[in-house]
Formats: sequence, C-alpha cells, structure tokens
Amino acid sequence: MARWVTGIITDHQSKDLTKESNISRNFNLRRNRNMVVDYDRRVWVMVLMVFLQCSTSIELVGASPQVSAMFVFGDSIVDTGNNNFLNSIAKANYWPYGCDSPSRFPSGRFCNGKTVVDFMGDMLGIPAPPPFADPATTGPRLSGGVSYASAASGILDDTGRHYGDRYTLSQQVVNFETTLDQLRRMMTPANLTRYLAKSVAFMVFGSNDYINNYLMPSMYPTSFQYSPPDFANLLLNHYARQLVALQSVGLRKFFLAGVPPLGCIPNQLATGQAPPGRCLDYVNQMLGTFNEGLRALATSLNRDHPGSVFVYGNTYGIVGDMLNNPPRFGFRVVNESCCGSGRNQGRITCMPLQPPCFNRNSYLFWDAYHTTEAANYVMAQRTYSGPPSDCFPINIQQMASINL
Repeated sequence: MARWVTGIITDHQSKDLTKESNISRNFNLRRNRNMVVDYDRRVWVMVLMVFLQCSTSIELVGASPQVSAMFVFGDSIVDTGNNNFLNSIAKANYWPYGCDSPSRFPSGRFCNGKTVVDFMGDMLGIPAPPPFADPATTGPRLSGGVSYASAASGILDDTGRHYGDRYTLSQQVVNFETTLDQLRRMMTPANLTRYLAKSVAFMVFGSNDYINNYLMPSMYPTSFQYSPPDFANLLLNHYARQLVALQSVGLRKFFLAGVPPLGCIPNQLATGQAPPGRCLDYVNQMLGTFNEGLRALATSLNRDHPGSVFVYGNTYGIVGDMLNNPPRFGFRVVNESCCGSGRNQGRITCMPLQPPCFNRNSYLFWDAYHTTEAANYVMAQRTYSGPPSDCFPINIQQMASINL
C-alpha cells in the first residue's frame, strides 16, 4: 500500500487561479496491475471468462417522467454511438467497451457500462436518447430526445481534427435544428413550444479543447497564441454564442457540465510529468479559469434570459472528491485505468478484445480518458439531487420540476 498526494483544486477553493494549488490531501491506492499475456489462446480464455462475469452493471428502478425529452450535446463522455457512423478513429464499438451494459455488447459508449446521461435518464424517468447519426433516429424515436454528442469534439471547430470526422459544438447545434424541423412536422407550434420548455439540454464540452488541442502544441498552435486565461475566455465566448442559439429556438433548461480534473486522468499521468502520487497540477490549474467562467456564464445567462434556466455542474469538484477520498465511494484504484496499457495503464487506451480488470467497480477510470460506470453514477446522482456546491444554483431534479 502506497501513500499518494493529489493536487485537486475544487472550484469554490480556487479564488486565485494563477497560484499553485494548496490543496494536498492524502489518499491510499492499491496498485492492481493488469495481467500481461501473449495473444495466444490464453487471451481467448480470459476474454471468455471476463465476458461471462460481466454482470456488475448498476440498475435503477424506473421513475415517472419528469421531463419531456433529453437533448444531449457533448463529447465522448456522453457519446451514445454517433461516432459509429462517422469516419473517425475515435470509436468505442468494440469489446470490452459495454461489457457491463444491459446487453453486454459495445454500443459506442466510452465506458464499461452506463454513461452519466444514461443514469440521468433513469433518474428523470426517460430512456437515454438515441444517437443523431443513426438512420433509425427519426419519427417516434425523436420524442424522448436525441444525442448529438460526438467523441473528440470540442467547443472549437478545430479541436480533435486528428481523429477524423466528429460533430463539433457548432455542428451539433445545426444537427439539433435538423431534428427541430422534423419535430415541427409532428407537433403543432403550441405543443412544440411546451415540449421544448419541458425538455432538458445536457451540455458536456471543454475537455477535448484542452487534451486534444491546447495541450498538444505539436499539432495545434493555440498554446502559442493564447495564455491559459485567454484560451478559456475564447472557449467561453464560443460556448455562449451556441447556448444562446439553442435558447433562441426554444430550449429552456440547460445543464452545463464543468471540465473534470484532466491532470489526474491516466492519459496525463502516463506522461510521467507528475510527481509521484500527484496529478499534473499545471493542467488542473488552467482549468480553473474555464470552470469559474462557465459558472459565471450560467449566472449571466439566467439574468439575461428570464424564462430559461441554466445550471452549472461542478464535475471538477465531484471527481476531485472521488480522487481525494476513494474509500468513501468504494474505489481502491484511482491512478490507473481498468483497461489500458503502459504507464498508469494510460499510455495506450483500451484496445479491441483486451481483457479489462475484473473488479471494475473499484476503479475510478475505465480507460485512459473516461470514468467507469460506478463513477458515472456518482456524478449523475450528485448533479441530479446534490447541493449547490455540486450543481449551481439548483440541481437537475429541481430544474426539471420548474414549469416555464
């Protein structure tokens, strides 16, 4: 058992965003190295064994619908399969992705099971929406909402271009307008207005603009063109314009997820730049400006658009709590992925047919970039019914109950 220290900055503790974090909490980690095997018949035996025991998915009891629909905009954190239909190398359409899902097969979700949006659908009483790119997403399938989320996408159009095709934020807004045209043919104007007012838009952006843009100076010039605060402001200005565009066509309830502590994901730890037992503090510190700005943006949008509700989800703080106090949430491994290779199991992300860890619910991270189903449940539960420190100024359950 080793003692580690992480540099986590919670949003309400980051008043001076340019100073080094003074948050240093101890937590214990138990190293759990993945078995290394040759690709002979031993692999297939292990794959079969893991597949047969993939029964750890978290199930929730169905609830009465609290909203008309969920419209999901974002990146791989909430992608439900759009990239399966795109010419992209950012895909999760192979096993072991989805090994703990109800079907036990990959759907395009970058997780072993359910995403945050899947759990949020359970809590709100409606099914998770289908991917926009699926040709079958038409007609009655639109009634519960649509997911436009696309792996490798960002707020900026250029973000993630090295992965190939993806729906950027601006394209996702265009795609929503396509859905809106179909809904107009299915509803009267009055019914459509009520339907949109009772729907919730989930917005999950920003991570790729850092790890697949700003933090890749060999491929993108943004780190030479902008200081971290200026880059955050660039992102927020682009984001605000698209949020106003969505509000102007009828959406009224918005959940804006903050960026999690990217300096703590296995992909970043695998660079070897962090001191032993710590996250990459300089990465986490630059996210403070964006997250504080996004929280302030929610406040200004609520002021400027009466009749609409914008709430900010403190993803950074929630994941930070799981990192700083793993046992409280049932985790034992928070510095390695459950499915990956190399340092911290994060240098190479989860590969096709790679046997994942057996005790997935004790891992915070599923692959080099994404959290496990168990962690996703914590994030969904705390933003759905948590206090203002988790979801500001009100939580999703409270937002859903408001009649606009």
